[in-house]
Amino acid sequence: MAAPANLYTIRIKGRLGATALSAFPSMACELMRSETVLTGRLEDQAAVFGVIAQIEGLGLELLELRQIRAAEAEANADG
Repeated sequence: MAAPANLYTIRIKGRLGATALSAFPSMACELMRSETVLTGRLEDQAAVFGVIAQIEGLGLELLELRQIRAAEAEANADG
Protein backbone atom coordinates (compact mmCIF):
# COMPACT_ATOMS: atom_id res chain seq x y z
CA MET A 1 0.00 0.00 0.00
CA ALA A 2 1.46 3.35 -1.07
CA ALA A 3 1.73 6.19 1.42
CA PRO A 4 -0.53 9.15 0.73
CA ALA A 5 1.03 12.21 -0.88
CA ASN A 6 2.03 14.99 1.50
CA LEU A 7 0.76 18.55 1.18
CA TYR A 8 3.40 21.25 0.66
CA THR A 9 3.51 25.01 0.34
CA ILE A 10 6.35 26.58 -1.60
CA ARG A 11 7.09 30.31 -1.48
CA ILE A 12 8.98 31.81 -4.42
CA LYS A 13 10.28 35.36 -4.65
CA GLY A 14 8.41 37.44 -7.23
CA ARG A 15 5.08 37.06 -9.00
CA LEU A 16 5.32 34.25 -11.55
CA GLY A 17 3.66 34.63 -14.93
CA ALA A 18 1.69 32.02 -16.83
CA THR A 19 4.75 30.57 -18.58
CA ALA A 20 6.67 29.97 -15.34
CA LEU A 21 3.56 28.65 -13.59
CA SER A 22 3.08 26.10 -16.35
CA ALA A 23 6.18 24.33 -14.97
CA PHE A 24 4.10 23.40 -11.88
CA PRO A 25 0.84 22.03 -13.34
CA SER A 26 -0.16 20.00 -10.29
CA MET A 27 0.17 22.89 -7.86
CA ALA A 28 -2.34 25.61 -6.99
CA CYS A 29 -0.97 29.14 -7.20
CA GLU A 30 -1.60 32.21 -5.07
CA LEU A 31 0.03 35.47 -6.16
CA MET A 32 0.98 37.69 -3.25
CA ARG A 33 2.37 41.22 -3.31
CA SER A 34 5.99 40.23 -3.93
CA GLU A 35 5.93 36.45 -4.04
CA THR A 36 4.15 33.42 -5.39
CA VAL A 37 2.87 30.63 -3.14
CA LEU A 38 2.40 27.19 -4.68
CA THR A 39 0.39 24.58 -2.80
CA GLY A 40 -0.07 20.95 -3.71
CA ARG A 41 0.47 17.32 -2.93
CA LEU A 42 3.81 15.75 -3.77
CA GLU A 43 4.02 11.96 -3.86
CA ASP A 44 7.45 11.45 -2.36
CA GLN A 45 10.88 12.94 -1.74
CA ALA A 46 11.80 12.57 -5.42
CA ALA A 47 8.80 14.74 -6.36
CA VAL A 48 9.89 17.38 -3.83
CA PHE A 49 13.40 17.45 -5.28
CA GLY A 50 11.90 17.60 -8.78
CA VAL A 51 10.00 20.77 -7.92
CA ILE A 52 13.13 22.27 -6.35
CA ALA A 53 15.06 21.45 -9.54
CA GLN A 54 12.34 23.15 -11.62
CA ILE A 55 12.61 26.27 -9.45
CA GLU A 56 16.40 26.28 -9.77
CA GLY A 57 16.27 25.59 -13.52
CA LEU A 58 13.99 28.59 -14.04
CA GLY A 59 16.39 30.80 -12.07
CA LEU A 60 13.80 31.48 -9.37
CA GLU A 61 14.55 32.24 -5.73
CA LEU A 62 13.09 29.71 -3.29
CA LEU A 63 12.02 31.45 -0.08
CA GLU A 64 10.40 28.56 1.78
CA LEU A 65 9.42 24.93 1.33
CA ARG A 66 7.06 23.65 3.99
CA GLN A 67 5.31 20.34 4.52
CA ILE A 68 1.82 20.85 5.92
CA ARG A 69 0.98 18.24 8.54
CA ALA A 70 -2.50 16.70 8.53
CA ALA A 71 -3.49 18.47 11.77
CA GLU A 72 -2.39 21.86 10.37
CA ALA A 73 -4.28 21.30 7.12
CA GLU A 74 -7.45 20.40 9.05
CA ALA A 75 -7.12 23.46 11.32
CA ASN A 76 -6.65 25.74 8.30
CA ALA A 77 -9.65 24.21 6.55
CA ASP A 78 -11.83 24.80 9.60
CA GLY A 79 -10.82 28.45 9.34
